[in-house]
Amino acid sequence: MFDAVYDLEAIREAVGYAKWTFAGHSTGGMIGIIYGIHFSTSLTSLIIVGAAARKYANSASECIYHPDHPNFDRMQQRIETLKRSDLSSSEREIFSKERTKLSLFHAEKYDEYFSLGIHKKMSAPRMNFFIREEMIFDVTRELEKISTNTLILSGRYDVQCPLSFSVEMNELIPNSQLLFFTKVIITPSLKKSRCLDKSS
Repeated sequence: MFDAVYDLEAIREAVGYAKWTFAGHSTGGMIGIIYGIHFSTSLTSLIIVGAAARKYANSASECIYHPDHPNFDRMQQRIETLKRSDLSSSEREIFSKERTKLSLFHAEKYDEYFSLGIHKKMSAPRMNFFIREEMIFDVTRELEKISTNTLILSGRYDVQCPLSFSVEMNELIPNSQLLFFTKVIITPSLKKSRCLDKSS
């Protein structure tokens, strides 16, 4: 993650931007947090979505990667299956869909949510590396160093990276605002999503 931050700084300097905005989701959000800690002066603002400032997989029972979560075993089985190299493309598609549906509040709406030809694949080497790095990840004591304006977004029922971690970041980052949503409606004619029931 630190290497990614230094790469971002090198890119910013190479393209000649004095400052820019960084937006990151999930692992990208974790990278954004480190970016904000070390290079706030390079940022006009920071947008963090569905992320955490410390390890979350085994520290919150509402996370689907925690052993106490009711879908923990099913999720682990799907992940291990998707790491296999002998799966056919149709088998991989089936297991990938099942894995994604485990994280949806309305799993029955999978086809509606993913009707735009969005394809998500899992890289086993990167997944294994992330799991190792996530286990030692904790920058909560450094969040006060983020001086740029920060917007934190989270889903109320996010089981990948639960809302409590966004609340924690909002409490520790000086110039931050937290917005979370409880429902997303897909507008068929525009194929865009909008948040309902926003709270802060």
